[in-house]
Amino acid sequence: MAKLFECITEELQAFITNQHLFFVGSAPLSPTGHVNLSPKGLESFRILSPHRVAYLDLTGSGNETSAHLQENGRITFMFCAFEGPPSILRLYGQGYTILPDSPDWNSLYTLFPQIPGTRQIIVADIERVQTSCGFSVPLYEYQGQRETLVNWAIKKGEQGIKDYQQEKNVVSIDGLATPLSKLS
Repeated sequence: MAKLFECITEELQAFITNQHLFFVGSAPLSPTGHVNLSPKGLESFRILSPHRVAYLDLTGSGNETSAHLQENGRITFMFCAFEGPPSILRLYGQGYTILPDSPDWNSLYTLFPQIPGTRQIIVADIERVQTSCGFSVPLYEYQGQRETLVNWAIKKGEQGIKDYQQEKNVVSIDGLATPLSKLS
């Protein structure tokens, strides 16, 4: 039932574009480290080419993906069809973090909606594209994006977000430094 593709095809691009939710998985090299799996939304995913993707990463309570990417680069994205025909798509790759002070920031940032609380952009070069059946994924009806994170970021303000990031986002739960630690 699983099918491999050489790249993100036009059909798979359409599938990705129709999803309101995706998941990002990463892990440290340490066998005792914590595997991280994060749900993402807010129309923050972009396909840059058949072998490269990016997503706009918003400020959160941790910064595990960025720490893991800095250590080993491994990243997996998963998209599930919660409406329509069943399907799961996984994109496996090597990723890296682009911070707002990076020379690549402006060219990438313009591809995304301007969302308060933006922290960084995660870019990944995709090495494996695989679908599977998704027959056991339940059907859900999409109601809309939550505004909670956006409202929180607006209330915090730009300096409040920077302070929060320096307090909560410079070291992973396993003690790995994130790229934000270079800004402190």
